[in-house]
Amino acid sequence: MDYRDLGPSTLLQHLGEETRNLGSIAPPIFQSSNFAFETVDAYQGIANNYSGEPPYVYSRVANPTVDLAEKKIAALEGTERCRLTGSGMGAIALALMANLEKDSHIVSVDTCYGPVRDFLDEYIPKFGVTTTYVDGLCADEMIDAITPSTKILYLESPSTFVFRLQDLSAICRAAKEKGVVTMIDNTYSTPLFQNPAEFGVDFVLHSASKYMAGHSDIIAGAICASEERMLPILKYEINLFGCALAPFPAWLLTRGLRTLPIRMARHRETGNAVAAWLEASKAVDCVHHVGLPTFSQKHLFESQMRGSGGLLSFEPKDQDFEKIKVFTESLKLFTLGVSWGGFESLVVPLQVQPMGYSEKRHLIRLYTGLEDAKDLIADMKQAFDESGL
Repeated sequence: MDYRDLGPSTLLQHLGEETRNLGSIAPPIFQSSNFAFETVDAYQGIANNYSGEPPYVYSRVANPTVDLAEKKIAALEGTERCRLTGSGMGAIALALMANLEKDSHIVSVDTCYGPVRDFLDEYIPKFGVTTTYVDGLCADEMIDAITPSTKILYLESPSTFVFRLQDLSAICRAAKEKGVVTMIDNTYSTPLFQNPAEFGVDFVLHSASKYMAGHSDIIAGAICASEERMLPILKYEINLFGCALAPFPAWLLTRGLRTLPIRMARHRETGNAVAAWLEASKAVDCVHHVGLPTFSQKHLFESQMRGSGGLLSFEPKDQDFEKIKVFTESLKLFTLGVSWGGFESLVVPLQVQPMGYSEKRHLIRLYTGLEDAKDLIADMKQAFDESGL
């Protein structure tokens, strides 16, 4: 069967499950560290099998339960391979390390995920690696920042907190001409709402802890790329750093993937409703959400993405942090907590100053879960009243 002809929901239920183990509908968990062989001849030549296909040798290298989830994600993302790691940050760090060398240079969006910024600013410089930050709103700005030592353009579209988009086609076209590798964190969109490989991105990275798993019960990451680009990472970084995802969280991830299309449709609907209500509120100065009709990069959103998620932020007109704290703590249905992508709605207050901001601003980031939109809106209304924002 050619799975490219199937819709994502059908693909997620069937790809990789053509043969049922002992007739089991739910795939078994191969909770085994290693795999046995009947003869020396059978073992010869496959001691390090990175193919994701039998025969398996050692679960640090490959495991059938993990491989099943990887096949589904690669098919959704439109890449030849996917490799699951112990966390999203692990996936990002491994991909970066695999494509850097001593004294090389990175160009990154300034509003990338906080721990990525820490990695670029505090960890990787000990190898002589430097980073130039741009806001990413103009493709030419990122392209012009490329130097002879540049190895990677690191993208995050939409980016953290303020959800800025980058022109993937223009950036990737220039990067290929200059021999520079492109990477993107695609966690916000999932493969359902954006496929960066279609625009030429070399490495598509995910925190699978979030939407893909969907239940706030595992930590996992994903690296998606071509066979050619993935094989060196499988042989060196993932194998030698020993950070492949374990079988049980991979099994939970496969379970979560089965409902991803249904959940993403709900997150899109709820996120858009909450963002529209906030935009109409007199207490709000600005809403950052790619799904709004008034989104400043609407043309780019429509050309690159197929939908918006449940993550957004807003800037209260009143920047009194004490009132913001009261607002946050007065919410009944939004839980104060980091991360996102699960079933529950979350809130976290932040202070940021992305490029282009004249001063630091207080933001309130919201993640809209699977609750009814009207109930989340009512909860925010009472919190605004309680805080006096």
